[in-house]
Amino acid sequence: MRTVCITGASGYIGSKIALFLSRQKEVEHIVGLDIRPPRQAIPRFRFYQCDVRDPIDGILEENAVDTMIHTAYVLPPIHDKGLMEDINVGGTKNVLTACARHRVEHVLYTSSSTAYGFHPDNDHPLTETSRLRGNDDFTYSKNKREIELAIPVWLKGNQDMRLTILRPCFVVGPGFNNPLARYLRKKIVPLPRRTEALQFVHEDDLVRIIYLVLRDRKSGVYNVGGDGVVPFAEMAKKLGGLLVPLPDPVLTFFNAIAWNLRLSFLSEFPNPAMNMVRYPWVVSSEKLKRELDYTYQYTSRAAFDDFVAWARKS
Repeated sequence: MRTVCITGASGYIGSKIALFLSRQKEVEHIVGLDIRPPRQAIPRFRFYQCDVRDPIDGILEENAVDTMIHTAYVLPPIHDKGLMEDINVGGTKNVLTACARHRVEHVLYTSSSTAYGFHPDNDHPLTETSRLRGNDDFTYSKNKREIELAIPVWLKGNQDMRLTILRPCFVVGPGFNNPLARYLRKKIVPLPRRTEALQFVHEDDLVRIIYLVLRDRKSGVYNVGGDGVVPFAEMAKKLGGLLVPLPDPVLTFFNAIAWNLRLSFLSEFPNPAMNMVRYPWVVSSEKLKRELDYTYQYTSRAAFDDFVAWARKS
């Protein structure tokens, strides 16, 4: 791990990884790829402004990249599903096949526990051997599953490459500012009558896990999730909002109107996203704890509380 390339280097997690790695003595250079420049200066960091679908062979060769961390991904749902899938699936294929051509030693792909899908009959907890089912009607989850199933095909004939796939649950902390975070911060939070508590992993835990996996040259698949879960009523209360349970027909009717009319101040989710709060998708991190000898700094509740403390100040 001498020269590390990070896609999505200016994003939420990518920027935190870059800053963390810049403090590690074994990392000599960091290469960042993103469509926008980073917000802060990072030591030993070289930035390339490019789309994740653009050719990157020259960048890999010029910088003698030996380690790739692929975090670039469209997370918030957008109305143009074709574009979202082209960036997520096409961009990942572009990055991984370029790494294979240039014999990059270690590739770490940040997948998601949403690859398991939101289903009423999910394993509880989900382990790395649980079936990846995704959700065909929810693009983010669908693409995460499709990418993981396609990776062996894209990397066929490159058995020497070390590949690590991390499946984190919702990442939370002071930088947590995605559609879920904004929804939970509303004064009135409409949700289905039946909800499942959510699992979180703190951003600091995820970044440290990424570093340790690369440092210790671990390959394979690892779930990443803090211990415990947090009920929605508790989340809303801590953020000063009022949880309003609604019958599914009422909630989906009004949410569909808000989504289709692009009324983002009311909803940033299409109706299929509601399944992530209806059904359980809690992962076990026992494999990661055992093989990395890792102890999480934050439980799910402690991670969410750190976000709450930041949200109250902002």
